[in-house]
Amino acid sequence: MSIFSRSRSAADASASESTDADAGPTAAVRLDGVSHEYGSSGRGGRSSESRSVMALRDVSLSVDAGEIVGLAGPSGSGKSTILHAVAGLLVPTAGCVELLGTDLTALSDAERTRTRRRDVGIIFQRFHLLPSLSARANVALPLVQTGVPRRRRRKRATELLERVGLEDRTTHLPGELSGGEQQRVAIARALATEPAVIVADEPTGELDTATGETVLEVLTDVAADRAVLVASHDDATLDVTDRVIELRDGTVVADGR
Repeated sequence: MSIFSRSRSAADASASESTDADAGPTAAVRLDGVSHEYGSSGRGGRSSESRSVMALRDVSLSVDAGEIVGLAGPSGSGKSTILHAVAGLLVPTAGCVELLGTDLTALSDAERTRTRRRDVGIIFQRFHLLPSLSARANVALPLVQTGVPRRRRRKRATELLERVGLEDRTTHLPGELSGGEQQRVAIARALATEPAVIVADEPTGELDTATGETVLEVLTDVAADRAVLVASHDDATLDVTDRVIELRDGTVVADGR
């Protein structure tokens, strides 16, 4: 058995406690009636019809602790917008986005930033590693932002790189790493603050099949005790999730709960 094989007991337990798709006592993430219009002046504001795009339309969903949920759908269906809303990177024009019971839409920009740094790990498709920093320094970056002392940052980053199988790459620059290694560094960085929620946008989209499988093993391992939301077009990625939510034109058309 792979060292990254996921124990599904946490997901199974949390799923059994939840009674419907929109509510549940263990929900770490909850969207309730969320709509978002790009080009709008904000919540309650007006938009320019010639430039506005309706990305989400009355979307409701939840993700429990210990559950990995896939978002599927064609480009432009709203997958990335949902991830950005959950991470507090945008405020939807309507509806409620709850993270660990806190309504992100009611927070100030500074409060959302603090919440994101503490509670959300983000895995990007194109890694977003700083090219001038070592793998260990990239992983430690979120801890710099939260004021963790240098010695503790180095120890934590080293431990995380060991966890994702990169103990011999701690001092390497991103340009010296393969695509799969860079993505594993990005996963380690997303775990630096021990967030309760992970959002991943096409985490294998830049990788070949074999490398993508290795990254998925790491991702499913870290999902064992966190809520993970993964947007992907890739069937192999969606196959490792507990359920898949399908989106079309900004609406939920199917929820595999």
